[in-house]
Amino acid sequence: MIRQLVQIQKRIVPDLIEEMQTRYDILHYVRLMQPIGRRTLATSLGLTERVLRREVDFLKEQDLLEVATQGMSLTDEGRTVLRSMHSVMAELAGISDMAKALKEKLGVRDVVIVPGDSDQTFWVQRDMGRATVARLKRELSTDHNTIAVTGGTTMASVAAMMSPDKENRPMTFVPARGGLGETLELQANTVCSRMASRAQSDYHLLHIPDMVSTETFVKMVEEPSIKNVLQMIKDASIVVHGIGEAKTMAKRRRASTALLEQLEDEQAVAEAFGYYFDRDGNIVHRVKTVGLQLDDLKQVEHVIVVAGGHSKAEAINAYVKQSPNIILITDEGAATTILKG
Repeated sequence: MIRQLVQIQKRIVPDLIEEMQTRYDILHYVRLMQPIGRRTLATSLGLTERVLRREVDFLKEQDLLEVATQGMSLTDEGRTVLRSMHSVMAELAGISDMAKALKEKLGVRDVVIVPGDSDQTFWVQRDMGRATVARLKRELSTDHNTIAVTGGTTMASVAAMMSPDKENRPMTFVPARGGLGETLELQANTVCSRMASRAQSDYHLLHIPDMVSTETFVKMVEEPSIKNVLQMIKDASIVVHGIGEAKTMAKRRRASTALLEQLEDEQAVAEAFGYYFDRDGNIVHRVKTVGLQLDDLKQVEHVIVVAGGHSKAEAINAYVKQSPNIILITDEGAATTILKG
């Protein structure tokens, strides 16, 4: 029904479609970046300030936007209208069909695609975060939910878009792994605590380095607090994680020259949970890490993978060969590149 209506509108009132797209873009961008100033919004959307002023005045009259000294934000009514518009705008952009095609090609459980390419437009990553939070809430049960999350820039965007569950279903967040050799704000512990804070939920941290010697690991896991968190991670009902490009992740973790050469020789293209994969999804190298292992994901009820940008297409394609029973949240840039391949 939505598709038929959209096709009719395109032919009979094309100007209405363009106007709706503009107003949707404004509401959508404000939702991701609020509070935001008018000049910044105009520049980001490529609109003149005169056009934006006209549209903002209209949306404000409809009680969809509120304007304050610190910038523009959505009203409660604005958020409700925006949620209702997502499916319609996805049809307009052909994204619904693209998601179906990508799901079939990759053989995964489900696919959600957001417009744009996060390699080219920074706020698209925020949009993936929004879509991830929405899908996560769909998978929550009325019983207690333990959610294990990894670190990284994409997961930090998910944390930034997290919000409380309106149904007040209980959630506890845990890091899927120990601390990595990267900046503090990108570590799993930090992402975990930020998600829990924004969701107004409980969390537990894993105070152990991600890579330790076997002797050190054996001693540390006997500590009651660490042992308890590790068990919670293993028992997680939902796992949310990203996929990294092999070379990028190896360099971020300060890998040795020998390992970088090995990954080059083995044509590694993807990384997740310390495992490096080639184009065919074969594991070519593994770094022993503390926390969730690849085999543990087989026992998890819901695994949500978040990765976007055309540069991640090869990594996504490789990883899903190893773990097909996932819900993939990605963007138009990655999806288009994968479908063309």
